[in-house]
Amino acid sequence: MDYSRPERAERLASEYVLGTLRGAARSRFEALLPAHPMLRRAVAGWEARLLPLTASVPPVAPSASVWAGIEARLFRAQPGARQAWWQRLLVWQLGSGAAAFAALVLAVMLARPVPPQPPVLVLLSPNPAAQADAALLSRAKFVASISADGRALVLRPLEPLSVATGRALELWAVPAKGAPRSLGLISASGGSQVQRTKLLQDTAAFAISLEPAGGSPTGAPTGPVISLGALSS
Repeated sequence: MDYSRPERAERLASEYVLGTLRGAARSRFEALLPAHPMLRRAVAGWEARLLPLTASVPPVAPSASVWAGIEARLFRAQPGARQAWWQRLLVWQLGSGAAAFAALVLAVMLARPVPPQPPVLVLLSPNPAAQADAALLSRAKFVASISADGRALVLRPLEPLSVATGRALELWAVPAKGAPRSLGLISASGGSQVQRTKLLQDTAAFAISLEPAGGSPTGAPTGPVISLGALSS
C-alpha cells in the first residue's frame, strides 16, 4: 500500500485517532508511524483537531468501591500464616509503595477523565452535488462530537471557511424519513455548541446548508447543502 499518498494518509490517520482503525490494521499502522513522517503529521493534525472536543465531556468521579478494591488487594490477610516481623515490614513497605503508585495513577486518571461511554463522532464531508462556490465547497469539512446521552453537540470545521456577507451556515438533523430539523446557525471559523434533548433520536445524518444571515426563513434548507455526515449504524 502506498502510504505517501496524502488522501490515504489522511484517511488512515483519521480512523486511527477516532479509534475506528482496529485489530491488525491498527497494529500495522502503529508499526509504520516511526518510518513515515507524512503519517505522523497526519495523526498530529487529527489529534489537534479532535482532542479539544473532549473538553465538552464532564469529569467523572471514581466510586468509593475503587479504593475499597485497592485496599482489599493490598492488605488482604493470609489465613493461618505467621510472618516474621521483617516479613510484615516488607509487606507494609510494598503495600505503601503500591498504594502511593495507585494514588498517582488515580490522580492521572482524574486529571484526564475518561467518560463512561465515548462520544459519538460524525465527520461531515463536502457534498459534491451542491451548487455552491468551489472554494467554499472544497473546505466544507466538519467534525461533530455528540455526548453519549445525546444531549450536547460540539461542531468544528477542520479548517476555517469564508462565507459571503449576508450568508450563514445552518446545521440540520436529518431523519431517515421526514423533514430535517434545524439545530441553529453555526460558526464558519470556530467551534459551535448545541444543547438539545434527544439530538440523536430519529437522526440518520447531519447536514449543513448555506442560508441567509438570519437562517432559513422557511424552517427547511433553502440554500445549497454543502456538507453531509451520516451516523454509523
